[in-house]
Amino acid sequence: MLKVGVLGAGHLGKIHLKLLQQSEKYDLVGFYDPDIANGQRVAEEFNYNYFENLDDLIDAVDVVDIVTPTLSHYNCAIKAITKGKHIFIEKPITNTVEEAEQIRLLVSENNLRGQVGHVERFNPAFKAIKSEIKSPMFIETHRLAEFNPRGTDVPVVLDLMIHDIDIILSVVKSPVQSINASGVSVISETPDIANARIEFENGCVANLTASRISLKNMRKSRFFQKDAYISVDFLEKKVEVVKMKDAPQYPGDFDMVLQNAEGLKKQIYFENPEIKPNNAILDELETFADAITTNTTPIVTLRDGTNALRVAHQIIECF
Repeated sequence: MLKVGVLGAGHLGKIHLKLLQQSEKYDLVGFYDPDIANGQRVAEEFNYNYFENLDDLIDAVDVVDIVTPTLSHYNCAIKAITKGKHIFIEKPITNTVEEAEQIRLLVSENNLRGQVGHVERFNPAFKAIKSEIKSPMFIETHRLAEFNPRGTDVPVVLDLMIHDIDIILSVVKSPVQSINASGVSVISETPDIANARIEFENGCVANLTASRISLKNMRKSRFFQKDAYISVDFLEKKVEVVKMKDAPQYPGDFDMVLQNAEGLKKQIYFENPEIKPNNAILDELETFADAITTNTTPIVTLRDGTNALRVAHQIIECF
């Protein structure tokens, strides 16, 4: 088992602590939080080992799980890497692309492993359909959330939209050609609602909308590709797949057949991939443990996290 320590005992940090304690692939050594009162409260309530000194915790583990505010990711990561520790770092990887590149380079130079917490890659709905998403040419995403003061230290692009940016970059195998975007600050000092249009060199277009001031929650993505439409509901963990194939010569009574202006007939049919329930956060943490023990590439690499951050900043620069 890998000895692991968690940095940060906020809302998400406490979730990580609970799951790591349950995991059979990690030995939870303890956690660090700069707020001593909060650290002691969490330790007493859940019986975790609280370290008041950051260096003491890092020295005692093999893996450092960084679940602190984004602005502190860089310093925490550099400290852990220089002490020879593998790092799991929550999204966004850091505050700036330059910081992310430095982390990525240092991890490589020290022959360590690093993974970024883009948890939607492990969403059971996306996992069930990812292999079917092939060369999409139009993508539309909506990630809407009710207002929550937590996370408003960064623009909605870094707080919410970056999830969809990472998903899109993972399925579109083409460089970004251009980005247009707009954002509006309504409640926070940074944009609370944003829309972006990303055009790729292969002709694919992605239209992304994110809001943290909505009246309802929504996390949906739609992928359009030749002869297929795929809808992924990340919130409800559901998938809709509509495909087209050449119509049979003698269609059945219940076959749905369309004919275009040229007389070409296509049959519409539906697929229902099996969605296997999982805990996405536990999955991402345990697959990282597997990558360390087998010396293989993590599912969400530091390069992936850096690329998503780079696109996010290009979107923000449009505002």
